[in-house]
Parts: sequence; C-alpha cells; structure tokens
Amino acid sequence: MSSEHFFTKKGPFPLEKIAKVLKLNDKNLSFKNIKINDIKTLLKAKPGDITFLNSSKYKNFSLKTKASACIARKNLFAFLPKNCFKIDVSNVLFSVTLVAKMFYPKADVDHPDLKLKDSFSLKKKYPKVIFGKNALIGKNVKIGENTFIGSNTIIESNVTIGKNCLIGSFAVIKNSFISDNVHIQDGCKIGIKGFGFIPNNLQNIRTPHVGAVIIKNNVEIGANSTIDRGSLDDTIIGENTFIDNQVHIAHNVKIGKNCMIAGQVGFAGSTTLGNNVVIGGQAGVSGHLKIGNNVQIGGGSGVINNIEDNSKVMGYPAVSLKNFIKLRVKNEK
Repeated sequence: MSSEHFFTKKGPFPLEKIAKVLKLNDKNLSFKNIKINDIKTLLKAKPGDITFLNSSKYKNFSLKTKASACIARKNLFAFLPKNCFKIDVSNVLFSVTLVAKMFYPKADVDHPDLKLKDSFSLKKKYPKVIFGKNALIGKNVKIGENTFIGSNTIIESNVTIGKNCLIGSFAVIKNSFISDNVHIQDGCKIGIKGFGFIPNNLQNIRTPHVGAVIIKNNVEIGANSTIDRGSLDDTIIGENTFIDNQVHIAHNVKIGKNCMIAGQVGFAGSTTLGNNVVIGGQAGVSGHLKIGNNVQIGGGSGVINNIEDNSKVMGYPAVSLKNFIKLRVKNEK
C-alpha cells in the first residue's frame, strides 16, 4: 500500500541534498544527477527510489532491488545491483531515519486526528453501518455494510473497514486496511506507531513509520491487543487468523493464514509467520525471524531462531519439543 495514503510526502529530492543531510563528503555524489522520489524497502523500491541494506541475510532481496540508490555499509555493496548507486554510511539505521524524516517529517509521532466527527452526524453517509454512542470517525473513512462500530471507538482518517465487521468499544484504528468479516474486540489499538527510534545519550531520535496494517478476511483480534503499523513495509494479518487478548504485534510482522495465537504473546518487529501456526500463551518471538508453516510453539517459550516447517518447539530458548522433554526429565533426576 502507498505510504501517501495516510502520510503527506515531501520531495522529490536530489541525491546531492540527501548526501548533505547525511553529512557525506563523497565528491562523486555531487555529479550524480539523480532525483529521489521516495524511500522504500528493497522489494518495493522502484527506479527513482532510495532503499537500504543493513544485513547480508537480505541479499536475495537486495540483489533484485530496482532502487536507484541504496544506503548501506561498504562491506555490503557486493549484494547490490551494479546500476544501483551505493551510499556508504557508518550507521545505516540512523541514516535511514534521517532520510525518512526528509520525505515524511510528521510520521515519527502519532499526531491526533483533528478531522474526527461524531458518528451521529454521519448517519446519512453510512446508512448501513451501526454505531454505538460517541464513536468518532475521520475524513475519507470507508466502512462496509452491516458493520458495527462500538461506543467510544475512534476510526481515524483514510481507514478502510470491510463488510460484516464488528469493532468493539474503546478501540482506536488508524493507518489500516481491514477486510470483511473481521472482529476487533474492545480496547484494541490498531495501526499505531511502532517502537522505532535511534538511541542517543542526549535525545533518542524517533524513526518515521509510514507503513500500514493490513488485516485480511475473517480475522479476530482479542481485547486490548496492539498491532503496530509497518515502518517502511506493512504489518499483515492473514485470513482466518485468530488472536487472543493482550497480544502485541510489532511493526512489519507478517502472520499467515489460519494461525492461532494465545493471550499475551509478543512479537518483535519484522518477523514472518507461515500458515497454520499455533502459539501458546505468553510466548515471545524475537525480531527478523522466519517461522515456517504448521509450527507449534509452546506457552511461555522464547523464540530466538528461525523455525522450520512442521516443527514443535518449547522452552527458552525454544528447542524441539522432544529435546525439551528430555532436558526436563534429565533435570528432574
């Protein structure tokens, strides 16, 4: 989804100006007559965009990028196409934050939506939607027929909600595309800014998050759960996935179809889950991991490594269920 759907974008900027913001002294940059339209992920970037590469684990993506320029450390240049202009920096994520602020200067903070209206005044616009009391709706919101919006819920501007959805009371939904037959229970916060910043001893620097949350058909989100929007990518919940109460899903996480996730599970950013994954309560999943299809993760586990398809794991750190049982028996002797 386009970042401009929810956020005002500046630019384009000449590459030379970006180099100055990054305080680079490479004279070759000044001779590159390149205009940069946007900052995107490796896979979403098009000619005229700038992207970034922070680890060789993404080389399969970086070698295929269509970006005109890429922010990276010099030791990663070999994983970029020849026609992609390489920008050598010492701190990739800090540099990405500075460039993202150029294009999206207001996306590093969740500013209140000042265009909200009481749903009572919008009955003619949404004749087939049922509203509770004191529901507030932003500008350009799309809501499908037979959808119920609970009392004291806020739907911010440009959000899309499909047909036959049930949105509970005291929920806040922003920067999101929600499909049909989705149930979002009381107190959920969907599409808020993730925990993205560059640590600094004097003042931490917030990173703009310009992605969206995409929730597919027939999903259920339990009460008081939080789903952060993506940073440059999107956070995605696949079809028919059910999520229990008080679950936290960080930015850029992608959850497949038919998953079941019990209460108080926490996902760090940019982890991907396959289809038919089952996770027990209070498990924690670290960031930038790949969890395969048909995986089962026991309650209270701590996942710090990738998990292959059809695996059953438990413990901290999570190991195969067989090994977990063996270790448990051994320790009890």
